[in-house]
Amino acid sequence: MDMATNTTVIRQHLIDPEICIRCNTCEATCPVSAITHDDRNYVVDASKCNLCMACISPCPTGSIDNWRTMPLVRAYSTTEQLLWDELPTEWTAEQLAEAGVAPDAEPAVEPVAPVLPAAANGETPFNSAQYGATLPPWSAAHAYTNLHGPKSPTTATVVGNVRVTEVGRSAGEDYDTHHIVLDFGSMPFPVLEGQSIGVVPPGVDGAGKPHHARQYSIASPRNGERPGYNNVSLTIKRVLEDHQGNPVRGVASNYMCDLKVGDSVQVIGPFGASFLMPNHPRSHIVMICTGTGSAPMRAMTEWRRRLRASGKFEAGKLMLFFGARTKEELPYFGPLQGLPKDFIDINFAFSRTPGHPKRYVQDVMRERAADLGALLADPNSHFYVCGLKSMEEGVVLALREVAQQAGLSWDTVGAALKKEGRLHLETY
Repeated sequence: MDMATNTTVIRQHLIDPEICIRCNTCEATCPVSAITHDDRNYVVDASKCNLCMACISPCPTGSIDNWRTMPLVRAYSTTEQLLWDELPTEWTAEQLAEAGVAPDAEPAVEPVAPVLPAAANGETPFNSAQYGATLPPWSAAHAYTNLHGPKSPTTATVVGNVRVTEVGRSAGEDYDTHHIVLDFGSMPFPVLEGQSIGVVPPGVDGAGKPHHARQYSIASPRNGERPGYNNVSLTIKRVLEDHQGNPVRGVASNYMCDLKVGDSVQVIGPFGASFLMPNHPRSHIVMICTGTGSAPMRAMTEWRRRLRASGKFEAGKLMLFFGARTKEELPYFGPLQGLPKDFIDINFAFSRTPGHPKRYVQDVMRERAADLGALLADPNSHFYVCGLKSMEEGVVLALREVAQQAGLSWDTVGAALKKEGRLHLETY
C-alpha cells in the first residue's frame, strides 16, 4: 500500500446503534448493498458505500445520518461495527496528524448518484425501491417524530389485547395475530396513520445487554383507537419460527401478545414522516399489503370511515389488495367483510387455500388492471405497499405492467409517483 493510500481521508458513513430501531429501511433502500445487519446492529461497509445518500431521508429516526472523517486505512470494519453499543467519537486533529493526515486534507470521496449493480446479462436489473417516495403527499398532515428516544422512553398501559386471526395452524405454521391497544394517559403522544412506534421489551439479550426496541406500525387513526382518547393500536403476529422454519421465540412479539390489560409497556417514537395518507377530499388511496402489513391500511381506512360518517369527506376512492396464505390467518377478516362496498373496494389474495390455485396480491392487481390503470393516470391517486420484502418487486412490476396496458409511460408515471409522494413502499 503506497503513502497516498495511507494518508487518504474518507468520510465514513456509520449508523448509530443507540437510535436505530432496526426497521431495515436503510438496507432495503441501499442501491449498492453496502448495508447489512446481524441480530443486533445495522452497519455500513466502507468499501461499498458510495455516499449516494439514498438511505438518508427514508430513515425514520435519523440514526443513519452519521459520519466520521478518518484515514482510509483505519476505516471501521463491519465486524467492528456489529459489536458497538454506541458510536465512536470523532477523530481529533491531533489523532489525524499522528496518523499522517495533513491538517487541510479533504475526504477523497464525494457523494455520487446511486449506481445499481449490473445483472448477469449486462442489463440493469429492475429495482423496485427506486420508485418509493421519501416525501409525504402534499396534503398530508404534519407528523411529529422522535418525541421519546431510546434513552427516555415513555410508558403506556395496555387497555386491550384481542386475537384477530382464527386459532390454529396453517401449512404447518402458527398464525396467532393480536390487536393490542396502548393508552398513554396524560402524556401527549400525537400520531398519524402510517407512522410507527418502538416497543422496548424488558430484560436482556443473550449477551447480557438490554433488548433494543422493535418497530410496529400503528393500526389506529389519528384520534385514537377509541375516538378522543390518547391511545394507539398495533397489529402483532406472534413469531415462533424464523424465515428458515426453525423454531424461535420472537422476543418482542411474544412479550406483546402475552400482555394483559393493565400491564405497562415502554415505548419510543413516534417514527415516520413520509408514509402518510393524503388529506385532500378527492384523493384516492390504493392499499396493497400482506399479513401485519395491514396495520397502516387499517388506520387509513378507519380514518376515512370516520370522516365519511361525519360528512366531512367526498369522492375519494379506497381500494385494498390484501394477501395471506388463507383467510383464517388474515387479520381483521371478519370486520373487513362488514365495510360498505361503496366505501372500499376489497380484493383478497390467498396463496395456500386447499383446492385452489395460488393467488398473490400482484395477480389480483393484474385482474383489476382497468381500474388501477385509471387510478395511475389520476394525479390524485396514492399507492401504499406494506408487508414482507419479497412482495415489493412483484407489486411494483405489476403496477408497471398495468400502466403500460393503459397506454401510460411507466418511466413518466413511476417518476411522478416518487416525486409527488404518491407511491410508498414499507417492506421488511
